[in-house]
Amino acid sequence: MSVRASARAAGLVVGVVAGIAVVLVSVLIAGMRWKVPPVIDAVRRMNRFLTNPRVMRTAGSAGTQTSVIRHTGRTSGRTYETPVDVIATADGFVIALPYGTRADWVRNVLAAGSATIVSQGESVDVAAPIIAATAEVAGQLPARTLRTLSLFGVTECLHLQRATDGLG
Repeated sequence: MSVRASARAAGLVVGVVAGIAVVLVSVLIAGMRWKVPPVIDAVRRMNRFLTNPRVMRTAGSAGTQTSVIRHTGRTSGRTYETPVDVIATADGFVIALPYGTRADWVRNVLAAGSATIVSQGESVDVAAPIIAATAEVAGQLPARTLRTLSLFGVTECLHLQRATDGLG
């Protein structure tokens, strides 16, 4: 095979791989945005078994973006820890819900009425969880976060108040 043919073959392989990557990213974004159950479930499973265990190694530590929400199981009574991205607000925290309200940790927090956020090495007890439309809390979110939430069609957030604000 000549050098020119090898270069063409390599270019074709790179093009095919890039094309597949573009299609997969497009399916992911469209599936999340339009809440296509098989796409959402696939992303949730991937996060639960691949991404979350790796993220949990540092989540909640000082200097990391990802926090941890500690919550109690609705039926088991067992304590669970789930990595989340929190946005601090004047009275507590907002957590975007890209999978909607069906995630077990969300249902656990709502049922218990409380949880603990571990962020930047500090634990904060939170209470009074409410589901809020992203539009309702938009003024408390950074512009970059709003753009990302809009891209993925995230329409709901969980708002939690600091338990020390007289709600504990």
